[in-house]
Amino acid sequence: MIRFSAFADEIGPDLDEQLKTLASENVKFIELRGVWGKNVLDLTPDEVKRVKARMDGEGFQVSSIGSPIGKIRIDEDFDVHLDRFKHAVELAKTFGTRYIRLFSYYPPEGGDIRAHRAEVMRRMGEKVKVARGADVVCCHENEGRIYGEGPKECLELIREFDSPHLRNIFDPANYVVAGYHPFDDCWGLLKDVTEYFHIKDTVMSTKEMVPAGEGDGQIPEVLADAVKRGFDGFCTLEPHLKKAGQFSGETGPKLFIRAIRALKKVCDDIGADYDAK
Repeated sequence: MIRFSAFADEIGPDLDEQLKTLASENVKFIELRGVWGKNVLDLTPDEVKRVKARMDGEGFQVSSIGSPIGKIRIDEDFDVHLDRFKHAVELAKTFGTRYIRLFSYYPPEGGDIRAHRAEVMRRMGEKVKVARGADVVCCHENEGRIYGEGPKECLELIREFDSPHLRNIFDPANYVVAGYHPFDDCWGLLKDVTEYFHIKDTVMSTKEMVPAGEGDGQIPEVLADAVKRGFDGFCTLEPHLKKAGQFSGETGPKLFIRAIRALKKVCDDIGADYDAK
């Protein structure tokens, strides 16, 4: 079963508009990244209560905390960042999810992140310890310029700790932007460690973001094989159809509906069962 989720902040900053748009397509999970123009980690305790009450009232659940953890330079203060990760763990508990999205650090100004492997692994290891103690799962997303940009480095990160508390997010469009063909070059390495998908697609020659199945992300091939292997988990829509930013994206309600329907078509075409019907 493929479970649809969404970075709902791409619809717009207003929570009611996010929920209304997703409900119109029977999507009932959100990867919580932003509300009211604020990152999830920066919401006040009262705002967290308001978000949870509103989501509970409309029958929505949180698939993952879409945190920006790991999207700092490797030479920036780690203690402060670890405290933010611990706050993400608290939010995961509050919203009833085991998953927290994170990244594997940018290089120092003008540097190469691969030269800082030991520090990347040390920092990831500290977070895995916290995750193990709290029984949550760190989900590492591949992204440009971080240590885990390519498939070999993503696999290396997961294998370094061999822990159920650190698993892989497979983001096809991010691999395309980095010059990879996701199914041909990446999926074979990562299929055994992938527990979660982010769904956006892009055209390799232009880097234009397009709905799932309309670009070079090989999303039908990847998802078909995942389903064949028994995948039962979340595919979070992150379309970026208007704007792609470092910490968020913009799609708008109408284009987000188009993105949802495109993923439904992919699922229908490959014969995959999904929950947003």
